[in-house]
Amino acid sequence: MEIRVLQYFLAVAREETISGAAESLHLSQPTLSRQLKDLEEELGKQLMIRGSRQITLTEEGMLLRKRAQEIIDLVQKTESEITFSSESVTGDVFIGAGETDSLRTVVGAAQGLRQDYPNIRFHIVSGDAADVLEQLDKGLIDFGVLLEPVDISKYDYLQLPARDRWGVLMRRDAPLAQKDCIAPQDLWGKPLIISRQTTGGSPLEKWMKVDMGRWNIAATYNLLYNGSLMVDEGLGYALCLDKLVNTTGNSDLCFRPLSPAVEIGLDIVWKKYQIFSKAAERFLHHLRHCLGADAAPRRYK
Repeated sequence: MEIRVLQYFLAVAREETISGAAESLHLSQPTLSRQLKDLEEELGKQLMIRGSRQITLTEEGMLLRKRAQEIIDLVQKTESEITFSSESVTGDVFIGAGETDSLRTVVGAAQGLRQDYPNIRFHIVSGDAADVLEQLDKGLIDFGVLLEPVDISKYDYLQLPARDRWGVLMRRDAPLAQKDCIAPQDLWGKPLIISRQTTGGSPLEKWMKVDMGRWNIAATYNLLYNGSLMVDEGLGYALCLDKLVNTTGNSDLCFRPLSPAVEIGLDIVWKKYQIFSKAAERFLHHLRHCLGADAAPRRYK
């Protein structure tokens, strides 16, 4: 078995379609199909069941996926240990992220890596979880930084140590601005501006103690800067995370935390069985080191 063919097999296991895997590998579908057929003939076992919509692995295919990933990991680790000490790593690392002050953890790791590898360039693409995951699935970015809770069962991930705090962004002359913190009943009936990701069953709905269908939702936002403009124009109170809008100095806006406090964690995720560029691989290695020696990625089964 060739390493290259094992990588092809893992791509198909990840994408669950020949077309998706071929696109991510920059191969034609006939070429990829032939390589997989040759692999099955070499092993004398059927590795996958080709359905009309997606591919599922057989029992032997699931075993090969596990062993193939171990082999690829060992090969990449060996290559890294040999080359990282002397090779000049260059290239681009693309990171999609929602709006959060806790992105500083990732940016700090990027800055530290550039001290050793100044020719690595980082590109931050802002968007909510839906945007980030779409770009990640299409291979347009290497990593995504996501706010919990979010379904990341398709990805490997590392949990970041920072946590973000929910609160309310409002005008300084708003009645609730006189309070040090905001209780659920303070917002009942008030015009609210919420993230478009806020759905029924979210921690905010549990905190509010009122079904979301009964909220007075005046507007939704994707990125909070636009939400802050709506707040400034008096459209309503924005439920948002702290430290994203400047409320100091002469700002007409202020932020008040929720009480009881609502905090959320963050994860940095990447596609399972991802084949990284040298720059992206080195960044992940450095980030693991920053989060704790030999920090291992978490993987959903």
